[in-house]
Amino acid sequence: MNNNDNTEEVVPDIGVMLVDDHELVRRGVGRLLRDEAGFAVVGEAESGEEALRQLKEVMPDVILMDIQMPGMGGIEATRKVLRLYPKIRVVALSSIDVGMIPTQMLQAGASAFITKSVRLAELIKAIRMVHQGQRYLTQNVATRIALDPFNTKDKTLFEKLSSRELQIALMLTDGNKVSEISAALCLSPKTVYSYRYRIFEKLGIRSDVELTILAVQHGLSEASASLLDYHKPASA
Repeated sequence: MNNNDNTEEVVPDIGVMLVDDHELVRRGVGRLLRDEAGFAVVGEAESGEEALRQLKEVMPDVILMDIQMPGMGGIEATRKVLRLYPKIRVVALSSIDVGMIPTQMLQAGASAFITKSVRLAELIKAIRMVHQGQRYLTQNVATRIALDPFNTKDKTLFEKLSSRELQIALMLTDGNKVSEISAALCLSPKTVYSYRYRIFEKLGIRSDVELTILAVQHGLSEASASLLDYHKPASA
């Protein structure tokens, strides 16, 4: 009996979960990955909270994680995911590639950071690399981090904030109300107001609008840069 058959070992697909609050992004990326050999989209979530709930039943190899989302956001979601499931790899997918955001996401445990403007080939490359235990950065992000590894140019103000304060600051710039932040983070409204007060005090500001402007200036928000022009004082 001949046992030397030529049966090839079947390599399992890389299971990917998509976490993004924009349905069109999830559908678009999901369709591209489903058409790519060797990938399987095993779950979709519109928030970090929903992703954590799904992980009890779905165990992806890689999570494509948006950063700016309602609720806890991608940075905190990444921390929680990796604390509970350290074998999962997280690829940060964001339209923000400047300021503290890339470094914050990498410090939270993400294995890769790519921008939403990348081509499909680069997305596929990033997913394959992190699945193999490697790291990947979009070229412009890698260059910025190499030139300014401690973000000294962009962290001068926001480095004053604790991780929780930064999280709440980002949620405020996304337009979340105190009641929404309270529910998302399981904190009392009074506690959220206390954090908000400390954020304003540390940054030397007095309103959510000023906070949003600072966040845009420091590359921490996806808010339109036109906001900066709108709030510039009129020239004399």
